Amino acid sequence: MNDPRPARQTDQEGQEPRPLALVVCGALMREVQKVASSQGWSVDLFGVPARHHTQPPQILEAVVSMLDRIQRQYEKVVVVYGDCGTAGALDRLLEKRGVSRIPGPHCYEMYAGARYLTITQDCAGTYFVTDHLVRNWEATVLADTDPKWRDSYTATMFAGFERMVYLQQEPNDALERKALQIAESVGLPLEVQPTGLGALEERLVEVVEGTRRTQSQLP
Repeated sequence: MNDPRPARQTDQEGQEPRPLALVVCGALMREVQKVASSQGWSVDLFGVPARHHTQPPQILEAVVSMLDRIQRQYEKVVVVYGDCGTAGALDRLLEKRGVSRIPGPHCYEMYAGARYLTITQDCAGTYFVTDHLVRNWEATVLADTDPKWRDSYTATMFAGFERMVYLQQEPNDALERKALQIAESVGLPLEVQPTGLGALEERLVEVVEGTRRTQSQLP
C-alpha cells in the first residue's frame, strides 16, 4: 500500500529540508544555545540583532527577512522572541507564515516567570536588566548617546524608575559588579535576583517538542 502521507517537500535547490531552525533574538542567543545543547537537538540557530528592541517595527522587518531567507530550507522554524513591543503584529505575521513563537511578552517575563508579576506589582518603577543587557550596556542602552550629553540623557531616561532589578541567568561576580556600577551611574538601587533560564527553557522545549509530537502523530 502506498504511504498516504504527502511527499517530503524539497527546497528550491532540490535538497530535502533540514529538521529545525530557531530564529533567535540576539539577547537570548547564549541561553538558547545552552538549551539546544542540553536537549541534544539537531538545530540551526539564526540570530536577529537585539538592538531592534528600540524600534519594534525593525523586529518585524528583521524576522521577515530571516524567514524569507531560510524558511524553505527547514521542516519547522520556531521564533524565539517575546512580543517585544510589536503589539501583536509579530504573532499575526508568524501565523500567516505558519511559524511558531515561544509565548511571553518579553525576555524579562520569560526569565522571571511567575515572579515577574510580583516584582512589578511591588514596584511599578522597576527597570530590568539581564546578563545580556549588563554585558552589552554600552552597545545597547548607551549606543546612540553622545558622551557629552550622556549624564543628562540617563538622568532623563531613568527619572521615572525607582530601582533596577538584575535578573541573573548565571552567577558571575564581574557582571554583578558591572550591574552595580550601572545602577549607581543612573541613580538607582540594585536588586539581584538569580533566575537561571527561568521559564525560557520550559517554553522553548514545549514548543519544539510539541511541534515534533504533532508531526509524528499525523496520519
